[in-house]
Amino acid sequence: MSRRWNTPRPRRVPPSMTTLGIIGSGRIGANVARAAVAAGYHVVLSNSRGPATLADLVAELGPRASAATPAEAAAAGDLVLVAVPLGKLEQAIPAEALAGKVVMDANNYYPQRDGRIAALDDNSKTTSQLLQDLVPGARVVKAFNNIYAAEIPLHGSPALTPDRRALPIAGDDVAAKSLVAAFLDAIGFDAVDVGPLEESWRVERDTPAYGRRTTRGELAAILPTVERVNQV
Repeated sequence: MSRRWNTPRPRRVPPSMTTLGIIGSGRIGANVARAAVAAGYHVVLSNSRGPATLADLVAELGPRASAATPAEAAAAGDLVLVAVPLGKLEQAIPAEALAGKVVMDANNYYPQRDGRIAALDDNSKTTSQLLQDLVPGARVVKAFNNIYAAEIPLHGSPALTPDRRALPIAGDDVAAKSLVAAFLDAIGFDAVDVGPLEESWRVERDTPAYGRRTTRGELAAILPTVERVNQV
């Protein structure tokens, strides 16, 4: 059965969408922060070890960056990125503070790091669905999981650049996906809508789109060819 893959043209970032909250400031979180600051956003960084451990990163990023607790970063963000290892997700996220937020999920499943997760091994869930289950009051959108962290602040380019890189997104809420697509556009990427969270497996670890630099058209062409395999 053929399917038309949506490739939304992101809208301009609303003026009120000026702050990105980041929960997990490792490689993905730090590099998304670099790209966001370069695009004019404020970022509020957090990790499990406390704001003081982020002093060097905040100093590097400059006056648009600050450090806080995860709950404070979630509360401050007009948009929130969750980039913590999957096995630590339940302990790391402030579920109540994320209620009502649009939350970008950057996770992939690595059993050697995360331990075995039955719902992922038997393909009854995706990683983003697991996060959505933990934060039922939030609107989760898969993003940033198929690009190497160091490439995030380097591969962005202006809108309509012929070979502009595209990143996949997936989510159950159309408005939330539109907001994330607008953020991607602001930091230099096109967005390709994979569909609902249950379809986000198409761009997860070991799929043809994982880690591959593609344009909007190239990514849309790959998606129908992906086959789901059992994780065990």
